Amino acid sequence: MRRLFSNPSLAIGLSATLVFALIGLVSLVWTPFPIADIDIGRRFLGPTPEHWLGTDNLGRDMVSLLMSGTMTSFLVAALAVAIGTGIGVPLGLIAAAWGGPVEWLVLRFSDFIFAFPAVIVAILITTLNGPGAINAIIAIGIFNIPVFARVARGGALSIATLDFVAAGRLAGLGNMMIAYRHLLPNIMSLIIVQGTIQMSLGILAEAGLSYIGLGTQPPETSLGLMLKDAQGMFLIYPWLTVLPGIAIVLIVIALNIAGDGLRDAIDPRLRQGQDNVLA
Repeated sequence: MRRLFSNPSLAIGLSATLVFALIGLVSLVWTPFPIADIDIGRRFLGPTPEHWLGTDNLGRDMVSLLMSGTMTSFLVAALAVAIGTGIGVPLGLIAAAWGGPVEWLVLRFSDFIFAFPAVIVAILITTLNGPGAINAIIAIGIFNIPVFARVARGGALSIATLDFVAAGRLAGLGNMMIAYRHLLPNIMSLIIVQGTIQMSLGILAEAGLSYIGLGTQPPETSLGLMLKDAQGMFLIYPWLTVLPGIAIVLIVIALNIAGDGLRDAIDPRLRQGQDNVLA
C-alpha cells in the first residue's frame, strides 16, 4: 500500500478526488444555505462575507449549489459505473471462459450498444419516462456495459492460457468456477483503473445530459444543470458559468490523474521501468 501511494500521480489524483467527493458528501448534511432557498432581492451578488462565491439568478448561494451539484455529479457517475461493472464484467468473463458462440454473442451485444451513444439512449428513455437523474444514470450505465465487458474479456483472455488456469481445469473446475476463482481476481486491477476512467467520462456525460435538459431536473441541481441555467448570462455574469465549469474540469482532471497513477502503480511492467530509472 505504501508503494502504491509513493506514485506522485496516484497520490495527487486520489487526494484531489477524495477532496471533491468529501465536499459532495458534506452537502448531504450541511450547506451554507439550502439549495432551494430563493431570494430574488439578492440575486447576481458577487462574493460577500455571507455568500463567498456570490449568488445566482434566483439569489441562491453558489457555494451551496456547487457542493450539492458535485454530489449529484459524483453519484450519477458512480452509479453508472456500478451498472457497467455489475453487468459488463460478468459478460466479459463469460465470453472469455466459454468462447465460441457465447463469446460471439457478447461481442455482438457490445457492438449493438456502442451503436447507440448515451445521448441517444437518454433521449429514448426520456421519451418514455421523462427527464431526470435516474434516466441519466441508466443511459450512462448502459453505455458502460460494453466498455467493461470488453476490458474484462481482454484481461481474462490474456491469463486464460496460464498454468494455474490449466491446473484448475485439470482439477475439474467448471468454467464458472474458473472465472470466479482465477480470472476475476487477476483482472481486478484492470477493472479498477477502467472504473476511474469511466467515472471521469460519467461526470462529463452527466453534465452534457443535464445541459441539454435530459439529466438532473430542478429543484435538484448538478454541475451540468448549473451551466445550463447560466448559459444566457455568460457575458453579464460570467462567474455563474465559470465556477461550475472549473469544478467539472478539476474533478475530471483529478480522476484522470488518479487513473494514470493506478495504472502505473498496478502494471508490473510500468513499475519495473520506473524502478530501473530510479536505480
